[in-house]
Parts: sequence; structure tokens; C-alpha cells
Amino acid sequence: MTDSSEIKITLPDGSERNYPQGVTGLEIALSISEGLARNVLATKVNGEVWDATRPIELDASVKLLTWNDDEGKAAFWHSSAHLLAEALEALYPGVKFGTGPSLEKGFYYDVDLGEHTISQEDFPKIEAKMMELARLKSTYTRQPISKADAVSFFTEKGDQYKLELIEGLEDGSITLYTQGNFTDLCRGPHIPGTSIIKAAKLTNVAGAYWRNNQENKMLTRIYGITFPKQKELDEYLTLIEEAKKRDHRKLGKELELFAFSEKVGQGLPLWLPKGAMLRERLEGFLRKAQLRAGYLPVVTPHIGSKALYETSGHWEKYGKDSFQPIRTPDSDEEYMLKPMNCPHHCEIYKTKPRSYRDLPLRLAEFGTVYRYEQSGELHGLTRVRGFTQDDAHIFCRPDQVKEEFIRVIDLVLYVFRSLGFNDYSAQISLRDPENKQKYIGKDEDWDKAEQAIIEASAERGLSTVTELGEAAFYGPKLDFMVRDALGRKWQLGTIQVDYQLPQRFNLEYVGSDNQKYRPVMIHRAPFGSMERFIAILIENSAGQFPLWLSPDQIAILPISEKYADYAEEVFFNLQDHDIRGFVDHRDEKIGRKIRDAEVTKVPFMLIVGEKEAAEGMVSVRRKNEGDLGTMLIADFADYFQKEIKNNLSTF
Repeated sequence: MTDSSEIKITLPDGSERNYPQGVTGLEIALSISEGLARNVLATKVNGEVWDATRPIELDASVKLLTWNDDEGKAAFWHSSAHLLAEALEALYPGVKFGTGPSLEKGFYYDVDLGEHTISQEDFPKIEAKMMELARLKSTYTRQPISKADAVSFFTEKGDQYKLELIEGLEDGSITLYTQGNFTDLCRGPHIPGTSIIKAAKLTNVAGAYWRNNQENKMLTRIYGITFPKQKELDEYLTLIEEAKKRDHRKLGKELELFAFSEKVGQGLPLWLPKGAMLRERLEGFLRKAQLRAGYLPVVTPHIGSKALYETSGHWEKYGKDSFQPIRTPDSDEEYMLKPMNCPHHCEIYKTKPRSYRDLPLRLAEFGTVYRYEQSGELHGLTRVRGFTQDDAHIFCRPDQVKEEFIRVIDLVLYVFRSLGFNDYSAQISLRDPENKQKYIGKDEDWDKAEQAIIEASAERGLSTVTELGEAAFYGPKLDFMVRDALGRKWQLGTIQVDYQLPQRFNLEYVGSDNQKYRPVMIHRAPFGSMERFIAILIENSAGQFPLWLSPDQIAILPISEKYADYAEEVFFNLQDHDIRGFVDHRDEKIGRKIRDAEVTKVPFMLIVGEKEAAEGMVSVRRKNEGDLGTMLIADFADYFQKEIKNNLSTF
């Protein structure tokens, strides 16, 4: 029996402990071990992240968050944003502050510097000031405050950005946080104190419109990252240098895969011959797997009537932020650049009556779509305005949802394995059970779909996390996350259940009882978009693609011009075996030709001279392996095809 002044704390392993009412997460950690207490950054109380120093007044489930937890890192980096702000206020009197959130890696703060300016040359002195302040061992103190008092505080300080933020807050929900000489409007949570921050690095400075609105003032956004150990910062900086070498924009230019042109337009990539070959190989790879999986290819136009997107709901939801309607000489006609493929596929479904025996119907298309992105948001191939989706839509009966999910999971995992993405997980996004009214569709259908996703994921052994309230309003979904060679996480591939579009387009099928029913629609895209997928693939592989995917698989290097004809003969012979490459006819020494081929990531170099020409052979050199000896042309073709088969399983 617990004392009335005690509360029950349930830990993640299910164990229960009694503590005095008002106990903090830090005190709970200390009761377990001093080592844990030193490492606690924040506390998760009944699913909500709190300061580790905030009193807990009622029975609660508690998780102590450390640097090993993403939410612990988030609190650390958000607190570091406040430390940056304190340093800026000390160095640049009169600076005004916007917002300073944590990011997946690090943090930023948007600031109005007034008459001051900041460039990367100023970073060292700001970093030094941050560490000077961190060594003062200031605590982060939370202070609830009335709306009136908050307005009074920031009016006196003269910070109009905080006053604007306060306008949108409810009285009773406002808190300030103070560390050292800096006080900020903030909901938290924060780490216990600045002494935990041992290393800081500012990474970039850029412009950002206040509240992401082009009508507002341009502020200065300062990015940074901090760590609890200097060694971790050093390792991170090494990783960043490697990421720069792997940057898809840099490698895309060096490997002659794609380009951008101001005259063509921002965010509209031009695929060069080698990049186009890479895309075609990827598309061919997935088309082959899709045909085996029962998908039917379709092709739809690049534009559609505005009425189509009014029916689908895309115009209402995205119209203001999309490319605007295209007008024709007919005043009654308006067209849109296609932002989605799904409305077109719904119309294909409706081209004839459907029976329950016709389902599932799997329609697949590599469809190019166009979505407006602000110029500041564009980034290489990862954020563009025109991109091609490996889009498919499955129309099925409710009792077929689980089986179709399993089939799509199998296809996604086949893609990942074939392209070297072996570290992946998935997020199951379900309805908020406390707020079902914001979702479309029957409870019975949602329950079946959610259970189907959970069971399908378990049957395929996926490592999953489940997030309540993260489902789209029209259906639950499964998102795949991959971790690349540098440990970065990317979302690749999604499977989405949709009850909305079948209803909006009045899609039907006739059941075994001769009654009409609404099909369930499943959206899926293993690549997501060709552009973004290729960008991630370039960075994950550092441009050294799997052999079957390489745009140039061989470089034929004649020792001198005398053997140019034989080199061409070898080239055309291997083309008949579907082996792609080129002949290097430059008047360069063979060593230079080999080095250049290796720099451009060509997997095989075939060197031909007098001996090879006389005997119908090639001297084979493989990137990263060196000399493999001489082979007959036919023997090399056989060896090459075996290497392809060893690295590319069938679906």
C-alpha cells in the first residue's frame, strides 16, 4: 500500500517503483545509478517528453532518455539552439530571435541581426562563446507564465517575433526557459544544464523568411550541431567530409549523369546519356519484377483537366501551392500539370464494369508529375519540380488487403536487396483512436486494414515502429526507412491504403451476391521517385553502382591507334551480349586511360594490344581488384554474365 504522498512510476521493463510526489526524472535516474543520472537528458512521461528536472505529480509511465534515444538528442540539440542564442545576444547586442528547433542532425536558430551580419568567418568566435557559456554550468529553468506577463516581458525586450508567436498561444499554456543570461519563449523540453554540452560546430548560414512566408522579412538562419563528447564531433565532421565526396550533385556532374539549366527552369533535371541509361536500367529492372507480380502497365498524359483534380480533392488541398491552371483558346477549358497519377488510374478503373473476380487489379506506371517547390527548397535531385514516380495502384476487395500488402512488401525488399540497401526499418502509421472523426471510411474497414498492415509486417519479419495518429485521413500506411553507408536515414518506398479516392470517383465492383461494393485502393511506390531514389543511390554507393546498373560497364582501352579497329570489334561483339561501355580512342598513354576509367567508376577495363588482337582476346582489369589476366571475348562475356547473376536475384 502506497502512502498518499507517494506516486507509482512504471519503467519501460514493466517494473514499478514508488517515489515521493513531485519526484523528477533525474531523481529517478539517480535512484537507479549515478552513471544513469549523469547521462539522462530528458524524461518521457506518459508518452510526452519533459525536462528531466520537471516534477512528476501523478502515477506515470516513465522512460529516461539519453543520448542513445532520438528524443534525447532532440532535447540536447534544442537546448543547444538556446545556447547559440545566448552567445549571439552576448556578441551582437540588439539581435531579435525567431524560432530555434532541433533537427534530425543538429539545430538552427532564425535571427534578425539588425545592423549586424554573420558569415562563416564569424563561426569560430561564436562557437568559442557557446563553449565559454556552456562551461558556466547554467541550468535550464522552466517558468510557466501568463499570456499578459509574456507579452509584457517581450515588449520590454523589444522582440516583435516572440510577440507574434505569443498571439497564437492560449493563456495557461505558455512557458519561458532561462539559462544564464538568456530567456526564451519555449515549450521545451530541455536538458538539465549547459555543462553536458562539450563540443559545438556551426555548419551553415542562410536566409529564411520569417514563418516561411515570402511576404515576411528575410531572417538569418544559423545551423549548428553539438555533442556530449569532442570525439563524437570529430567523428561527425569526418562523416560530413565523406558525405561531401559522395554528394550526388558533385558525382552527378563528374559522372555525367544529369544537369540543370536556368533556361529550362529551376528544379527540372536534364538527364544526360549516361544518366538516362541508368534510369532505363532501373525502370527495366522494376518493370520485369512488376510483370512477374501481376501488374499491368498503363500510360497517362502529363496534364489533366482541372475538373479531374477537383474530383480527387487535390485541387482543394494543394491548388494554391501548385502550378496554376493551363488555359486554352476555349475559355471553358482549364488543364493542370499532373501532380499525381492516382486520379488518372481511377479513371482507367472506370473504363469498364468490374467484378469481384477481376480483383485485385494492379495498374503500374512510371508517371512524371509536377509539383511547385519554392526555389529555396530545391536541392539537386532530392527536391525537384518535375519527377517520375514508379507509381502503382492496386484495386482490391477488403479481404485481399493483407495479401496485397505482403506482396508489395516482398517487392520493396527485393528492390532494397538488389540495390545494396540492407539496413532498413518500417513505420506503421495508424489512426488516432481518440480522434476518429477526422478520418474518412468505416471503422470496420479501418480496423481490417490496420490489422492487415500489422500482420503483413510481422509475417515478413520487418523491424517496425507504430505511430498512432500518423495515418493519412484516407487510410493507414507503411513507410520504409533505409540507412545508407554513412548512417543517414532516408524514407524510401511507401504503401498507402486509400478509402477516399474510390469514394470520390464512385468506383465499384459487383460482388458474388450481385450487389455493388466499393473497392479498396492501395498506393505503392518502391522507389518513391526516380530522381530522389537515384540521388540516394549515388550517395550510398559513392557512384560505384552495382555491375548490372552501371551506365558504362566496360571501357575498352586500345594501347595505340593501331588497335582501334580491333577495339571496335570487341565493343560490337560485347554489345551483342548486352554489355554496355565505350572505346577510349584518345591519344593518351594506357596508364592515363586506366586512371580515367577508374575515376569515372567503370567496373571493367579491357586492354587490347598486339597480343590480344592476334589471339582474339582481351586483357581484363577490374576496378578495386586489379589485373584478372587475359580472356577470350566469349569467355569474358560468360564471366560478366555470371557476375551479374550473382549480384541480382530474380523476383
